[in-house]
This record gives sequence, C-alpha cells and structure tokens, in this order.
Amino acid sequence: VGAVTKQTLFPPLMPAGRPFRVSNASRSSRKGIVASNAFLISAGIVTLVLEEDGTVVDTEEFFRSLDDNTHFMVLEKGQKWTQTRNGVAAVRQKKKMGVANITFDLYKLNPKDFIGCLNIKATFYEIYSVSYDIKCMGAKSILRKVLQLMSHAAQITGQFLLYTGTYMLQLM
Repeated sequence: VGAVTKQTLFPPLMPAGRPFRVSNASRSSRKGIVASNAFLISAGIVTLVLEEDGTVVDTEEFFRSLDDNTHFMVLEKGQKWTQTRNGVAAVRQKKKMGVANITFDLYKLNPKDFIGCLNIKATFYEIYSVSYDIKCMGAKSILRKVLQLMSHAAQITGQFLLYTGTYMLQLM
C-alpha cells in the first residue's frame, strides 16, 4: 500500500461578507460595514460588544451566530458600554432618498490637461460601495489628431475654393 500525499494548491476562499452596523461608544457616529469574521471588525485592538445589551463578541462562533445588520459598538481601552436613557438605543435614521447614490467626480491629474479623469462611485443601501476610475490619458492625443485632421481639411477646402475662383475668373 503506497502513501498518499495531499497538497492544497489554493487555500479555501473566505466566506462572503455580511453587513453590520458599527457605532462608537457615545453613539454619535454610525457606519455600515461588511465583514466575514470578527477579526476584520475589531482587529484585536478594540472590544466589540452588542449595542443593545453590551454583550462582548469574543469568539468567532458567537459572531457567526449573529444576524445580518446587527448593531455593534466599538469600545476602546478604558471605555464601557452604557445603556441609553430610555433603554432602547436611539437609532437616528438618515433621510433616505432611495436605494442607491451615484456620484460622478471629474478631476485633472495635471492642470494643463484639457480632458481629465472621471471617477464614478455608487453606494447601495448605504452599506455597499462600488467605485470605478476612468483615466482619459489617450483622449488628449485623440483630440489633437482630430483637430489636425480638421485643420488639414479646412486647408484643402480653402485651396479648392481659391483654385475654383481663379478658374471661374479666367473663364469670364
């Protein structure tokens, strides 16, 4: 019976990220994040607790058992979880205009550029964000070639009109 050796060429992929809401200890700042494990959120530098009751999220199993969009609170060293005045976390909802926000940002890498770059950013449900940057480096040379072509066409048209006018004068 021979020995069998198994070697993994590709490590297993990370599980898909899930959406969560994270606030600071004073509940003045809330951010939406996507994480697949508790390490990506806390990175071992801060303490991660449930905002509703202050339960510490200290194991990966407990983190995986939580529902999507769970509200967390990040506590730095020396900070403690406190209950809100009326016992329920006051969640300030932003005025939502819709499902997505799309932002177009035009900018130039060099002040001498005629055509700059375009950055398109889309945010979905205030949690997921996608960005695409279009650099129009070749547009300047294309525009220059088009202008040269138009200049040559105008020059040829002018020469044609001059020769046609001269020929008409000779015929008269």
